[in-house]
Amino acid sequence: SVPGTKVELTVSCRNLLDMDTFSKSDPVVVLFVQGSGSSEWKEFGRTEVIDNTLNPDFVRKFVLDYYFEEKQNLRFDVYNVDSKSCSILKQDFLGQAFVALGEVIGSQRGRLERALTGVPGKRCGTILLLAEELSNCRDIVTMQLCANKLDKKDFFGKSDPFLVFYRSNEDGTFTICHKTEVVKNTLNPVWQPFTIPVRALCNGDYDRTVKIDVYDWDRDGSHDFIGEFATSYRELSRAQSQFTVYEVLNPRKKCKKKKYVNSGTVTLLSFSVESEFTFVDYIRGGTQLNFTVAIDFTASNGMPSHPTSLHYASPYQLSAYALALKAVGEIIQDYDSDKLFPAYGFGAKIPPDGKISHQFPLNNNMDNPSCAGIEGVLESYLQSLRTVQLYGPTNFAPVINQVAGTAAQVTDGSQYHVLLIITDGVISDMLQTKEAIVTASALPMSIIIVGVGPAEFEAMEELDGDEVRVSSRGRYAERDIVQFVPFRDYVDDSGNQVLSMARLAKDVLAEIPEQLLSYMKTRDIKPRRADP
Repeated sequence: SVPGTKVELTVSCRNLLDMDTFSKSDPVVVLFVQGSGSSEWKEFGRTEVIDNTLNPDFVRKFVLDYYFEEKQNLRFDVYNVDSKSCSILKQDFLGQAFVALGEVIGSQRGRLERALTGVPGKRCGTILLLAEELSNCRDIVTMQLCANKLDKKDFFGKSDPFLVFYRSNEDGTFTICHKTEVVKNTLNPVWQPFTIPVRALCNGDYDRTVKIDVYDWDRDGSHDFIGEFATSYRELSRAQSQFTVYEVLNPRKKCKKKKYVNSGTVTLLSFSVESEFTFVDYIRGGTQLNFTVAIDFTASNGMPSHPTSLHYASPYQLSAYALALKAVGEIIQDYDSDKLFPAYGFGAKIPPDGKISHQFPLNNNMDNPSCAGIEGVLESYLQSLRTVQLYGPTNFAPVINQVAGTAAQVTDGSQYHVLLIITDGVISDMLQTKEAIVTASALPMSIIIVGVGPAEFEAMEELDGDEVRVSSRGRYAERDIVQFVPFRDYVDDSGNQVLSMARLAKDVLAEIPEQLLSYMKTRDIKPRRADP
């Protein structure tokens, strides 16, 4: 069916179970969807975690394609995030709710409240869902604000102010759409510039009210209200030519005190708008994607002749590596322009003299390491397994630097490189790899790491940089360019069947469009017009 309307879901919860002994729960909501025609639940996304609250209003939204003709079942699981573990199964379960997207859209004013269930003998509170159809406005706004002489709220020291932005809905209620960072111990904060889609700010309606609350942050989650002011997109956009100063008012104080003037002022320092281009705009405009494959040939994988080895292939089934390469390769080869894949191995002793190499061409051709299609890569991989000796150490940096060298040759946006590393995750050169990633983050390239085997992939999660941006010797990666995918999450218990190619495809490629866009945007490269 044709992609229908895009619908944005905003999530809040009320009266959640309290799991933490010394503080309140730290909730996160995970949304699962059912594929069309299948009963299997797949994770669609997660909200951010909000510390210390039983009544969270989440800022991160879920944007879904709404198909009028399909029943789109949704499942919301609420967890208390306790540990630093990425695995949701290790967290406290606070309850769940099942709803169909059509129910939310069809309910009065697009609002639905459902009881959370699933914790025996406990009242789990409720989940509130708000659906709004997104306009097709593709503009993006960047703005910066500062404040002066805010009210002092902390007994010791000054306030720790942050701003919360809300857009108004058709029925006069408000939906949270942005939170700034907290600036500590000051009554005259200057917040970092931030970027927000015009859709999120006013859903494309320039005269809709935008309400902004000023709060003083408190560690225990009971942030103190300093005051508020209202504006609109149209009013904000006038700041392109002049500073706009808003009075911050606290209605309670205004009623009580005759002499009350305000609780400080907020100044809009800058405001700019640009049109947002999509990944598809660049591909249509001729940007070529080039995939390079690198495979881990270190001894930690086990001897290839041994059934327990991750490189072991029997007549009846592919090795763990071959299966991962085939599955992920089939997904990416649709996007590769010439279907020629440079393919390397690392961590083996190679003939004739048994030198250790961290970037040997799988096809044994130094001058042209490209293989024709994923089938070609598979053939060369099997050929290499027969001729090299698995060894070590496991060094990622050489092959990252090699692709970075190629990427650095053309930086005008016409070429974008993706390095696919397939590994058991035991890495020896973490420091050098971080350095290589930080350098590569300024180039038109991304890295996908597929982990095979049963390891705890902590080092790989760290390189992924979703939680904490990768850094090396005080330099931070300019953009997040690494996506890590543990392959075992996508295969059945026998290890020889991919459960859902669609889900694997989505997760492998999930971050590439954003990463490509972030490169183009920071370099101010616009898509070339596609010839009609």
